[in-house]
Amino acid sequence: MLEKKETQYEKVVLIGLVTQKQSEEKLTEYMDELEFLTYTAGAEVATRFTQKVDKPDPKFFVGSGKLNEILEYVVANNIDTLIFDDELSPSQLKNIEKVVERKVIDRTQLILDIFAQRAQTSYARTQVELAQYQYLLPRLTRMWTHLERQRGGIGMRGPGETEIETDRRIIRDRITLLKDKLKTVDRQMATQRKNRGALVRVALVGYTNVGKSTLMNVLSKSDVFAEDKLFATLDTTVRKVVIGNLPFLLTDTVGFIRKLPTQLIESFKSTLDEVREADLLIHVVDISHESFEDHVNSVNEILAEIDSKDKPTIMVFNKIDNFSYIEKAEDDLSEMKFENYSLEDWKRTWMSKNEYETLFISATENDNLEELRKALYEKVKEIHMKRFPYNNFLFQYYEEEVEEEDDSQDEE
Repeated sequence: MLEKKETQYEKVVLIGLVTQKQSEEKLTEYMDELEFLTYTAGAEVATRFTQKVDKPDPKFFVGSGKLNEILEYVVANNIDTLIFDDELSPSQLKNIEKVVERKVIDRTQLILDIFAQRAQTSYARTQVELAQYQYLLPRLTRMWTHLERQRGGIGMRGPGETEIETDRRIIRDRITLLKDKLKTVDRQMATQRKNRGALVRVALVGYTNVGKSTLMNVLSKSDVFAEDKLFATLDTTVRKVVIGNLPFLLTDTVGFIRKLPTQLIESFKSTLDEVREADLLIHVVDISHESFEDHVNSVNEILAEIDSKDKPTIMVFNKIDNFSYIEKAEDDLSEMKFENYSLEDWKRTWMSKNEYETLFISATENDNLEELRKALYEKVKEIHMKRFPYNNFLFQYYEEEVEEEDDSQDEE
């Protein structure tokens, strides 16, 4: 009988800096996220290294003493890969690799690698490939030596596995070809959006792994892939949803993330067009995450970048079933922290006082989803009535019918 082989995970260390622009608390948040990204990519984190400096070292990112400390650890513990929390310059990558003689990747390359794993359709794969080549071009001299060892694992998918023919001319030609291919598909997708008719379009937006796909499944009664990993879905999914008598189109979009690589924003332009052309946004937030306020700000920044910040929006704080808090004693005068805020405490803060309608739900447990459906119905109806004023009597007739049904049920 053959023995089952245990899955061999690539062993990595994470490296980040506390600087004048990034506090220790903020670095911890970013490193936690980097660890989750690493897990999503299929690797195992052995340890973290951090250093406090005014600004990153131009040669090695970290100081030479810290790099020697990292080198001692990776040699002693047979570490495969070093992952840095910020984007490294081409020269920094080359210098670090010379010293450690291990694979070195940065946050941008790690995210690109996850996208390469997750891309299912030809269109998504083309978008990711374009982003990878745009990242690769200025680092080409470093990649020549990097590919001589031709080691597998994270950071090595996609164009990194092709023959070493990738000189600058060939990569530029390939980038031009991919851009032309995407332009053609973008035109086709724009035509598809026009052909969807005059139905109101609603787009789910939010940070990665906040439950957008799960909410999509519940509202549309469909089976969109959802998983507790970052960037579980890359391809835009559109479903027709009917609430009451009112049909509309619901779109699930790719999740946002802090320090999102600019290459991805550019190559995923068409995906973001679904957000740009939406009539209404559902901004989904994971209220159980300690950094959810930062996540909201990050999403708002990207929405502002793509001119979608001022669209009608419903703020939906999801995962209330995961929210737990530690009750403080009455005589405890210490500062309130995330874990001491109850859900009711949060509801009394800025969240319920912002400019958008705000709801608190659990998509997995179906908590308060009826409230969300009602809010959606009202918002979509408002947009629909402005677009088709002659249909107003239909809504009035339908709502009178519903009220009569409710009255008759109450009498029974």
